[in-house]
Amino acid sequence: MATISPRFDDQDVRIGWQVRIRKKGYPQQVKTFRTKSEAQAWAKSVETEMERGAWRDRTEAEATTLADALDRYREEVSSRKRTASKEASIIRQWQGRPLARVALARIRSKDIANAISDMERESKSANTIRLHLALLSHLFTTAATEWGMESLGNPVQVARKRKPKLPQGRDRRLQGDEEERLFRECAKAKNPWLLPVVRFAIETAMRAGEILETKGKTDEDGNRPIQTTGLLWKNVDLNRRVAFLPETKNGSARTVPLSSTAVEVLRGLSRSLDGKVFGTTYEAIHLSFARACKRAEIEDLRFHDLRHEATSRLFEKGLNPMEVSTITGHKTLQMLKRYTHLRAEDLAKRLG
Repeated sequence: MATISPRFDDQDVRIGWQVRIRKKGYPQQVKTFRTKSEAQAWAKSVETEMERGAWRDRTEAEATTLADALDRYREEVSSRKRTASKEASIIRQWQGRPLARVALARIRSKDIANAISDMERESKSANTIRLHLALLSHLFTTAATEWGMESLGNPVQVARKRKPKLPQGRDRRLQGDEEERLFRECAKAKNPWLLPVVRFAIETAMRAGEILETKGKTDEDGNRPIQTTGLLWKNVDLNRRVAFLPETKNGSARTVPLSSTAVEVLRGLSRSLDGKVFGTTYEAIHLSFARACKRAEIEDLRFHDLRHEATSRLFEKGLNPMEVSTITGHKTLQMLKRYTHLRAEDLAKRLG
């Protein structure tokens, strides 16, 4: 049964109303409100939930701010991920927003919608905003399922209609004699690894981080941590014509079959003491690739477009979606379709 009593300051001025609820089988609940009507409404809500057996303790959720929850999430969840440094940056940005000072239990879908509007005004891309929301959504889910805050809803899921839509995937492929011009300029590059890297990417549909060493953003100590080591010789079997990738972007290991051209590229490489197949980094290749495209007068071609090109060629060779996904590592057909752009003239030839 709830009891509602006035609360007074040291000068005997009433400053609010305190609700105290005692019910067998439940911990005592005490909360203070500015008005009596608010106190009565809260008492009625809690008692109704207790009678229905639907009551959940909100004490911890109401005492934990989003900033504190983000600290715990970074230590207990993000630190175990390969993307820890990237998530640390997202966490810092959330903690810099006014919403970080609000208790988890008091965050509503409208607060999330307002945060989305703020990020849009900051000119963040649709994908960046969705990554920020994904982390926050997982935080609420973790708090409810693992941190004992069962009463928490997930305001990010409620606000899902407000999430920005991702732009349509790129469909850039090599056209006309662009491949010949690209290879010619890659061969002239100061970076001797550029041509073999480009040829290998087109033959295997592997991601940049699966081929080359990549680095994350600069950390607080001024260092750039290595995110991926790239392809290692110990994971390549030229006799069986396969390359094993123990760590990939989607978290699943896979074995990539190597075409005769890919094997030819690898046989032509010298081996370094560090065990890496390509003795360069993605950052170096990215810069060298852009310069080669400029010299070849090829516009709007990015290194990642080579994965689009390679994936499309696999389909044009007659492989089915299951076979292609085994090579490329895409987990769903929908994901695979974003990277697959078949030429109508090539499909016409197959029709006879």
